[in-house]
Amino acid sequence: MQTIQIRLAEIIEALSKALDLTEGQPPGHCIRACFIGTHIGREIGMPDGELQELYYTLLLKDLGCSSNAARICELYLADDLSFKRDFKLVDGSLGQVLRFVLGHTGVQAGLAERFRSILNIVQNGGEIVTGLIRTRCQRGAEIARQMRFSESVADGVLNLDEHWNGGGKPLGIAGDSVPLFSRIALLSQVADIFQMSNGPDAAIAEVAKRAGSWFDPALAAAFARVAARPGFWAALRSDDLEAIVLESEPGRQAIMATEDYLDDIAAAFARVIDAKSPYTSGHSDRVALFTDLIAEEMGIDEGGRRFLRRAALLHDIGKLGVSNSVLDKPGKLDDEEWMAMKRHAEFSEMILSHIGAFSDVAKIGGAHHERLDGKGYPRGLTAEEIPMEVRIVSTADVFDALTADRPYRAAMPISRAFAILREGAGQSHDPICIEALERALRKTPLEVTVAARAAA
Repeated sequence: MQTIQIRLAEIIEALSKALDLTEGQPPGHCIRACFIGTHIGREIGMPDGELQELYYTLLLKDLGCSSNAARICELYLADDLSFKRDFKLVDGSLGQVLRFVLGHTGVQAGLAERFRSILNIVQNGGEIVTGLIRTRCQRGAEIARQMRFSESVADGVLNLDEHWNGGGKPLGIAGDSVPLFSRIALLSQVADIFQMSNGPDAAIAEVAKRAGSWFDPALAAAFARVAARPGFWAALRSDDLEAIVLESEPGRQAIMATEDYLDDIAAAFARVIDAKSPYTSGHSDRVALFTDLIAEEMGIDEGGRRFLRRAALLHDIGKLGVSNSVLDKPGKLDDEEWMAMKRHAEFSEMILSHIGAFSDVAKIGGAHHERLDGKGYPRGLTAEEIPMEVRIVSTADVFDALTADRPYRAAMPISRAFAILREGAGQSHDPICIEALERALRKTPLEVTVAARAAA
């Protein structure tokens, strides 16, 4: 089995930036939390093996964050990105929670809709929040396991929102029953959010205020000692922090990984991407399947097919930075919303280009909405500027979009989807790719499966 030299930390650091997008946090939040948390771990004498697992828990703490975005939009009639960003500043006290709910629920909705939403939240708030957090934490732990991380890392993600005094969610466990990785991750998260919004003194004060309630007092004391050291805050706010965190990985060994491991990472992040919206559930997996069918029909070798499958799984990673109020809107997008939607291709290219193992697929993530006639986005590339790899994934992407439900229309039958593709052949999509997909689907029982899904 082929192996490559891969620095796992480099991949996870870069992918953590996608998680920052969907949490509405300033870029580098998970990396800063990792810097803070590993300093706390060293301060309390954690051995290197545990420190390495803590390191990855901190970078991946928000793995499940996309899974409750649509529900937040539905319940609170709000932009999930700004909602999540601002909610991180609430300390859980009744006064702050009420002010937050009143200030963030249905601000742009009609008065009647806003009234009903607020009433529902006031009456069922505890149950609603518990459900949102449970969904997020369970999904995050599942994805951590899929990425081959240990049960300790998965548990760290699973229990991120539990508090020292038992007042957290979703289980309400307390004290040492909360995994140590979770305790450190929550404290590090809050410290970074407050230092980014109001400076180091605000972070120190907030951690001290929540010691004994949200936070383990011993960890809060360890953070206070770390925060008092010369150079800590300067390093945290340094432009070189990403390199600092990469080089400070406990053990710091480069990991030899099989190509299969990279496939697992891509497949795991496809779950993060597709969880963002109920309308994209399974989209990346299906695009990967249709891409592979086209590639097989075109005689592309196994290495090329593997590259294309990986690109298809990750092509929409930039959608994590688009609000569900845009992604799930049932009507026509206005100009501002359309601009926000189009940015997802740029986000995809930006994220993937910083990952050495996935940098080759960045061009596909950035160009999968380009058209042969130059009327696509984000760059308006023309046919001679669009490689065949992009054309293949783009065809698979639009075919799945046409044959799946969308907020603004029901799924189309396969025959209608191909009719639309043929109408635009040579202008929007490559006729060679369209014909290859048609031939592939005629040969396989998959056509029955897709047709049943489209008709459902």
